[in-house]
Amino acid sequence: MSLLSLEKVHARLSKAVVLDGVSLEVAAGEVVALCGPNGAGKSSAIRAAVGLLGIAGGQVRLGGASIADLSHRRRAERIAYLPQDRRIGWNLPAVEVAALGAPFLSGTEALTRARAALEEVGAGHLADRGVAEMSGGERARVLLARALVVDAPLLLADEPIAGLDPDAQRLVLERLRARADAGAGVLVSLHDLTLAAAFADRVVVMDQGQVVAHAAPMEALEPDVLRRVFGLDGGWIEGPDGPLLAARRAQ
Repeated sequence: MSLLSLEKVHARLSKAVVLDGVSLEVAAGEVVALCGPNGAGKSSAIRAAVGLLGIAGGQVRLGGASIADLSHRRRAERIAYLPQDRRIGWNLPAVEVAALGAPFLSGTEALTRARAALEEVGAGHLADRGVAEMSGGERARVLLARALVVDAPLLLADEPIAGLDPDAQRLVLERLRARADAGAGVLVSLHDLTLAAAFADRVVVMDQGQVVAHAAPMEALEPDVLRRVFGLDGGWIEGPDGPLLAARRAQ
């Protein structure tokens, strides 16, 4: 079942075209990774999918319904969104920040679910600590917990592992993978191609606002795409825990 579809979506920021006929789908039970260089349109595609970026053409559909026809509440019930920006304006305890992901629940139920989500991301010990007193990696876990608290059928995460240490990167992707295995659809933007290949069912490669490849990881990230889009010469080798990218900068 398709939970999200972008159909020939066009969008601009000021005069710059950021999405140029982008089409992609996310189904229940799968992780789809958006990959591409900086400025390729990955964040714009995610923002368009949640209704935060106005589109100049095409359609965004959630479960078959046009996003334009859904109220803000209906969108919030269908989508959990983890933005790239990790700033939090107030020094609230982590459990209260995570509970913001459940605005339609009672306070007690929201806090209970928030504590469970913090435990799920390995941050249960941070529940009562103010987020301004945390490292960037700790705040990233709290914000992931907030997205998990939503318990929506669709989870969109924009570069959720940027700046995290390797252990935390894998923890985040393992939690996203677990949500998909439990029946949710996940769309996540990633720069680490090896991790994209390890955790995603499909990879959508973007460049200059367009989709240039959309397939299983090894097919989407084949050598010609690696060279043309990422400026890399190389290929994939089989490692003990999955495929590994062996590459160098193209000359």
